[in-house]
Amino acid sequence: MSISKKYGRTYHYPFSPGTTSDDRINYDYWLDVKKTDSIVHTEKLDGENNCLSRYGVFARSHAAPTVSAWTKEIRQRWELLKNDLGDIEIFGENLYAIHSIEYRKLEHHYFVFAVRSGDKWLSWEEVKFYANLFDFPVVPQLDIIKPEDERSFREEVLSFVQQPSELDSFDILSQQPCTREGIVSRNAGEYSTEDFAHHVFKYVRKGHVKTDEHWTRNWRRAKLMWEYPQV
Repeated sequence: MSISKKYGRTYHYPFSPGTTSDDRINYDYWLDVKKTDSIVHTEKLDGENNCLSRYGVFARSHAAPTVSAWTKEIRQRWELLKNDLGDIEIFGENLYAIHSIEYRKLEHHYFVFAVRSGDKWLSWEEVKFYANLFDFPVVPQLDIIKPEDERSFREEVLSFVQQPSELDSFDILSQQPCTREGIVSRNAGEYSTEDFAHHVFKYVRKGHVKTDEHWTRNWRRAKLMWEYPQV
């Protein structure tokens, strides 16, 4: 039995090309989007989803806390704040281990993107509040909009995914600059955990994954920006 619930499965936009056989698509996304007061677009970062709760640091499975080598840094941070979390669960992208994108403007390795309290996902403003309270950055915020029509909404998403990361993205194979992994869009307000699939959506670019299932054997630590040669 899991100690806590995992992060919900995020459905793809129907125009997201980076789907795999086990991904799910929300073909009726616009029916959900237009019901919201505002949507916040954030950058999808290429790392590992790590949850911080009073019970420990969790990765994909919430049956037991993670003990992976690349979570050592965030587990050390957790030791300092675990007694202050209460019923708050912080979800963030851990970029300590390089996956398919190398980021060259990292000042931190852990970026918060969601906060859960009981059966509620907290609003984006509350996410930023708790991230600041515990001295974490949030994932890059690209825009907050009031949805008006599907065409302009879709065009904005497509324009964002054609741009490089706010954190300076490089392809790990070619070592050339590349576009960001994708976009995560969420209801800027609070919503129930049971309704997650109707409030969070993503776009992932095609051919994003450049590693195989054995990447953990030869993983590399992501450098922080001051560790790169200054030119």
